[in-house]
Amino acid sequence: MIVKKIINNPDNIVSDTIEGFVKAYEDKIEKLPNSNVVIRKNMEKDKVSVIIGNGSGHEPACIGFVGENMLTANAYGGVFAAPSPDTLYDAIEASENGKGVCVLISNHAGDVINSKMAIDMAQDDDILCKGVILYDDIASAPKGEEIERRGTAGTLFNYKITSSYAADGHDLEEVVKMAEMVRDNTRTLTVATVPGTSPITGYKMFEIADDEIEIGMGVHGEAAAHTMKIGTAEEIAKVMCKKLIEDKPYEKGDEVAVLVNGCGQTTYMELLIFYNEVEKILSEAGIKTYKPAIGNYITTQEMGGIALAFCNLDEEMKKQWSKTTDAPGFHI
Repeated sequence: MIVKKIINNPDNIVSDTIEGFVKAYEDKIEKLPNSNVVIRKNMEKDKVSVIIGNGSGHEPACIGFVGENMLTANAYGGVFAAPSPDTLYDAIEASENGKGVCVLISNHAGDVINSKMAIDMAQDDDILCKGVILYDDIASAPKGEEIERRGTAGTLFNYKITSSYAADGHDLEEVVKMAEMVRDNTRTLTVATVPGTSPITGYKMFEIADDEIEIGMGVHGEAAAHTMKIGTAEEIAKVMCKKLIEDKPYEKGDEVAVLVNGCGQTTYMELLIFYNEVEKILSEAGIKTYKPAIGNYITTQEMGGIALAFCNLDEEMKKQWSKTTDAPGFHI
């Protein structure tokens, strides 16, 4: 069955999306001429810029995360496809404000390859530029092999904390170290209840039995680690929290930012009920929560499900996580 989508020509999805976004937020952002790059207006000089490239289809990620105390620019690719090296280079070149550019790279093959090519191009042109690969999905590689893991919804912590830290005037080396610290303190696990569909073909990206959920689903519909029978919010939260706490580990006395990310279809009501169970579990374990992010941030079209992420915070990270931003797609 082909799922209905309210679009125009599927070939114009990216350009139509950017055009609508820029018109909606033209006081804050703009599109580079002849390039699918969304960039902040009125950027501050002599500050490290933080950018990322990502495929479309995950809105509000990442065009919605461009703003003050958040990303400087987003290189926007095709549906679930990394932007080209040229598009990423355009974002780097336009973002450089005298202190260099930090490129955050979600750990997927196309993103890594194209970002590294763009960074090499920038460095050849004497632009100070460094990349940080982000990985957080505990289902995609075992403990001890973190660098093999996919980047998924927990990368949101980096978009906010690292960008906000850069806005305080820290140099590129310090910004890179912050990005690495946030990454190393972040763990994510996703549960899927309903498949998303491709906005180009209209077909489902995968299949799930009516009485089952998939635990460990990737942000592009990559295969899950295992299935389980659908249960209550409490039951699902216990399974997910146990796996996340054991992987880091998060321990008694720690203070964590919690992300309860809707994958596209899940209602805010469900997200709040789920967060309530997560908070109970963490509280019982002696782990404090700080300013949770609850909502649809990084989606897979209308996929049903929740990505649960924890980031262990120190005082500097707390400061940056809580700073205000005018990025249209972010709120806590």
